[in-house]
Amino acid sequence: MSQHHPDIPAEQAHVDHAYGCLERSKEDAWRIRSLTEASTGGTFQARFERNAFDEQLVHRLTELDLGDAALVFGRIDRDGVDGSGTDVTNGTNGTAATSTVETFYIGRLAVADEQREPVVVDWRAPVAEPFYRATGRDPMGLLRRRHFAVDGPRLIGIEDELFGEGHLGVGHDEGLDGDGTGVTQAGTGLRGYGTLLTALAKGRTGQLGDIVATIQAEQDEIIRSPHKGVLVVQGGPGTGKTVVALHRAAYLLYTHRFPLEDQGVLVIGPNRVFLRYIERVLPSLGEAGVELAVLADLVRGVTVGAGEPVEVARLKGDARMTDFVANAVRDRGRPLREPVAIPLGASVLRLSVEQSSHIVSAARRRYRRHNAGRRFVETEIVAALAQSSRKQDTDLEALHDQLRDVAAFRELMERMWPVLTPAELLHDLFGSHGLLRSAARGVLADGEHELLHRPRSASTGEVRWSAADVALLDEALEVLGPRPRRSGRIHEDDEIRKFGHIVVDEVQDLSPMHLRMIARRSIGGAMTVVGDLAQATGPLAPRTWQDVLDHLPDRRTSLVTDLTVGYRIPAEIMELAARVLRVAAPDLVPPTSVRSGAEPPTFRQVGERDELLDAVVDEVRRLDRAVGTGSVAVVCADELAPVVSAALRSVDIEHGTTSIEQRLSVVPASVVKGLELDGVVVVEPADIVGDGLDGQRALYVALTRATKLLSVVHARPLPGSMSGQRVGHAS
Repeated sequence: MSQHHPDIPAEQAHVDHAYGCLERSKEDAWRIRSLTEASTGGTFQARFERNAFDEQLVHRLTELDLGDAALVFGRIDRDGVDGSGTDVTNGTNGTAATSTVETFYIGRLAVADEQREPVVVDWRAPVAEPFYRATGRDPMGLLRRRHFAVDGPRLIGIEDELFGEGHLGVGHDEGLDGDGTGVTQAGTGLRGYGTLLTALAKGRTGQLGDIVATIQAEQDEIIRSPHKGVLVVQGGPGTGKTVVALHRAAYLLYTHRFPLEDQGVLVIGPNRVFLRYIERVLPSLGEAGVELAVLADLVRGVTVGAGEPVEVARLKGDARMTDFVANAVRDRGRPLREPVAIPLGASVLRLSVEQSSHIVSAARRRYRRHNAGRRFVETEIVAALAQSSRKQDTDLEALHDQLRDVAAFRELMERMWPVLTPAELLHDLFGSHGLLRSAARGVLADGEHELLHRPRSASTGEVRWSAADVALLDEALEVLGPRPRRSGRIHEDDEIRKFGHIVVDEVQDLSPMHLRMIARRSIGGAMTVVGDLAQATGPLAPRTWQDVLDHLPDRRTSLVTDLTVGYRIPAEIMELAARVLRVAAPDLVPPTSVRSGAEPPTFRQVGERDELLDAVVDEVRRLDRAVGTGSVAVVCADELAPVVSAALRSVDIEHGTTSIEQRLSVVPASVVKGLELDGVVVVEPADIVGDGLDGQRALYVALTRATKLLSVVHARPLPGSMSGQRVGHAS
């Protein structure tokens, strides 16, 4: 990357021109909005159209607000240049000096001048595709690809890649550092290597940034994949799978604005720490309307946060629970065991066991969802009761109105066919040995249902549900259906919103029941799911991606693709993590790192457990000094996190907990997945591993969070998976 390229002044002038055009676009939008705000009267149709127009203006203003993000980050020249590397533009409206050469500046969003001529092309536009995809073997019509190193509106460097005979897409000497590193790396298939290294060298801020300026070819292929079916992206640590998935969401909204803008795009993350970490990526790309959620957000009216043993979570996530929940709902439509007599005035109305059995059977045949059958059952019971009346030609509607106020009738309805919420169904179910046994019949193994039992000690509204319960609550809602109202409308909490495209991160940790929950929110089966089988730490970790696809929509052909290049993690850290991977997931190959780190991982062993916290404090201070303004995190077993946090507070080291929004954080191993930091102190790996294979995967995750420096502090012996020649030692 050259900071003394002769074209920097001319290119800076174009960048300045682009920012000027952007400001004029903002001013025009504000001016138009002020005109519409001045008019508040008119017909309903006029007000509706004015409000819709105003929404579009607000959306446009949101798109045009870049904040600190750079507007322009590259340029492509195509067709007919002689390969000399001389500037082929005349600097006017991006038009080439010779008629056979076209120049396009690539940026975060499209910008035009006062004559509506393009000054910057949106990175998602088809014409921008060669900027990310062109190779020496397939230049896609390019003669030159130019990468800009920018700091907001200021151009600080240029890197050129020339195509055509004798070039084959490698960097030109003018645009690279004198050591030739960029030329060597271009041969590996990386695009804009100097620009990429500059971006990777920047300190982390606690928020994931976009990669729109440095998207590589294998990433771009995924981003621009067709909007249909399920796309699975397997990517090891540091391959950029999360940010690629988010850029894909932005690309699809640009390319398929209708109907996706109305249908909506949903991004599901593993926890709220992760959502806070990624929340700025899509707005930085001009897409602020995407919904970010954890699975618990998709089930309304309940409180989630309870813990439970792994074996219970494993059972609740098993696909057999689909039939288990269906059986539990079926059990709540119950014929009478003995006749019922209901006094009403001078009469006694009666319902026989046989009549009740006939009514329940008919409702089960007619209605797929339980709550939808309530009105039918109630009407049929009233008709049967009317038959037992002494009166002839009984007015059924009047009788129905009378019976609604009779306690015995209401009790009869609740006994035979109650209207239920998912929480009410599961609260009753988990608190009853009999109901559990009945629902498990023919579905679960003998005695297995007892794992689900818990004392029914609180009212439904006071129950705290577990993460595994979320999928069962959603399954119950699917089988129960909305609660009916007399008005004919349904409760808002009973409506499941569906989306045009769904992005799921860390999908390898989701159970079959969680996957079913996600699948029912898809309109057409279009999804992007990303993860890493090697990092699967959930109670039902899949062995292959087919284990995941079996529970997702299959209306269109699915595709599994790989990200193989690791951009974030230095090779020395990845080599250490690869040892653990060979134990955690021996069938998987770690990603290939494209860069080396400033120093190898360091190990610090202390003699006694009491000395551990002092060593952690020392390493935190060392890494904090080394990364400057970057981010540092202490990653440890969940139960150790409060102890480490207290030790840091005792020496007045300010830090965050369970998040990375501050420069220094203590993050439990269970929620660190998906995050990236400049420096990481991994404390007591043996505690993270515990006794199971999932612990080896958790350790693999912990070791692959650092982008620059990794320190391992321990008192207990290191796990066997980390054994071998150490790659570095702390002094």
